[in-house]
Amino acid sequence: MYTEVDVFVSNFTLIDPEIYQLWIEGCSSSEAVSTLHKRSAEKQQGATVELIASDVLDHYRTFALLERLLTVPSKLSEQMIFQIDEPTKQMLIEKYYDLDDAVIRELLGRKLSSRHRKDLDEATERSGAPLRCCRRQFDNVRRVFKTVEEMPGNVVANIRNTFLISEPLARKYGAVVFIACMRFETGKRKLQYLTFNDFFHCAQAIMGSWTYSCTGPEYYDTEMDREFLLELRELRLLLDKEKEHKHLVCMRLRPKLLDKSYQELELNFRLYTRALVGLACNLHRGRELRSLFIDLLERCIEPLRLGCWPKTDLAQFLCAYEQCALQMDVLREADLKSVWERYMRVVSQCLLTMYHI
Repeated sequence: MYTEVDVFVSNFTLIDPEIYQLWIEGCSSSEAVSTLHKRSAEKQQGATVELIASDVLDHYRTFALLERLLTVPSKLSEQMIFQIDEPTKQMLIEKYYDLDDAVIRELLGRKLSSRHRKDLDEATERSGAPLRCCRRQFDNVRRVFKTVEEMPGNVVANIRNTFLISEPLARKYGAVVFIACMRFETGKRKLQYLTFNDFFHCAQAIMGSWTYSCTGPEYYDTEMDREFLLELRELRLLLDKEKEHKHLVCMRLRPKLLDKSYQELELNFRLYTRALVGLACNLHRGRELRSLFIDLLERCIEPLRLGCWPKTDLAQFLCAYEQCALQMDVLREADLKSVWERYMRVVSQCLLTMYHI
């Protein structure tokens, strides 16, 4: 008599998140072994170097095979070679596409071409990340950009659906894609003090108010609303009512601002208003739009810094400056109130984000 036995053979793939993180960070196998051995000694686990090396090499071989699937995340879910549970698949994808803010700051403004991929030494030196790590992020950004730049609809949703990453990470990629599409100047020496997080918040504000995303779902939110940019030229009407505007702003802020800030406002209101309105009137030109951040810095932030404005006072000034203009007949009669609100919503957020004292 033979006993009937059910046999199940599985090749379930085990992934050590700690080793995977070292691989993601660009560590070589020998560097990973050294790091893990040191951690093991600190925890008094007693693992030998040979055992750790065997585990690391096995994992690194697996990661090299998985990487071909990670470049197209949907394939990771469809393939049958590696038996991996869903939470681990999500972890693999999320970490592979993770962005290091210091690295991405160095990549902003660069052309996403294979020629520039070979020239990442400066990004490595300035960010402190290994070259492998910089190349992975450069390749990921280029891949995402090329995939979604022509897709209609919401760029963040397109990235999430295509690359299966979390919304916070997709929003980061969305900002990078938007900045690349608009070709904003971000690499000037004067702008080096700004972090990726600063540009991220500015990009989010612009995408939310100045693109076609706010006019309907059939449009691209990586394209500027050209009609809106042309309407901004009409805001020069405010310069003809400068005295009235100044009076309203000063009346509102006199009891709120520090004496020094109020004196600066009275003395330099013309400088501030001509900078803010002048910027609006020129954004319909491609070159002026691309230099938005450097213009905000040179025309607005640098004069404000000279006046030593505290950030809280600057926030109150921008709010009053916008609201007082809305009270004036000149904007209502020209049907420009909504245009002014859209413009100032973004400019105020960008200025407060970029204003580092």
